[in-house]
Amino acid sequence: MATQQYSCRSIPATQRTAETEKKKKEERRRRKKEETRKLRNPGTTVPEVMQSLFGCFCMRKGQPKAGYEDPIILASETPFTVNEVEALYDLFKKLSSTIIDDGLIHKEEFQLALFRNSNRQNLFADRVFDLFDANRSGMIEFGEFVRSLSVFHPNAPEADKIDFAFRLYDLRQTGYIEPEELKEMVLALLSESDLTLSNECIDTIVCKTITEADTKEDGKIDQEEWREFVTKKPSLMKNMTLPYLREITLAFPSFLMNTEVQD
Repeated sequence: MATQQYSCRSIPATQRTAETEKKKKEERRRRKKEETRKLRNPGTTVPEVMQSLFGCFCMRKGQPKAGYEDPIILASETPFTVNEVEALYDLFKKLSSTIIDDGLIHKEEFQLALFRNSNRQNLFADRVFDLFDANRSGMIEFGEFVRSLSVFHPNAPEADKIDFAFRLYDLRQTGYIEPEELKEMVLALLSESDLTLSNECIDTIVCKTITEADTKEDGKIDQEEWREFVTKKPSLMKNMTLPYLREITLAFPSFLMNTEVQD
């Protein structure tokens, strides 16, 4: 009868790990006792006490929240200046704390900012949120917020705006805009604008768009066709630029709460 053999290599490693953790705990206790002894020393000065307490405070409070990125790095990657990125962080903090104060924008908080209603469902808002959420975590981090918003900057490359708009309509992420997807987005945009059109009228709009843009006549719009289409009709890209982003000040966050649609 064969005997079952076990590896013994993991046992010493486990013991070493336990011993290491034990030593770390003992070192932390020793340091804590030492700091306490110093503070109890009659000769300890106020600056020394302040320095010790401030160090502990910084360890607890000084760390940025999850998803935070260095404004200098973000400014180097976008049209924004360092000061503008810092102003955007003020806006981000306001948006990310409306429901859950965790330094991340959840979909409900995103919808609340757009519609003043966290429970309102809208395909357009869902698509914009998905595009901002670049790492598909289900939440928008500060770096994602700045990089995505930079596409709408007046100085952002037109190619980036065209690509973002294409991905907005490419609901199923197939690399094509199909008639069904186009119709779904038209319906979502009409709903958000509180406009009503007959189904026949909507079908006509979709059919006309596909006919004009689909130069390869395969019943769908690829990225190349989309680029040519919007180049001929620049008005379609008007909403891809937010003039507010040209000059951002520390008062910038208030614009979101007071924006009115202009004709």
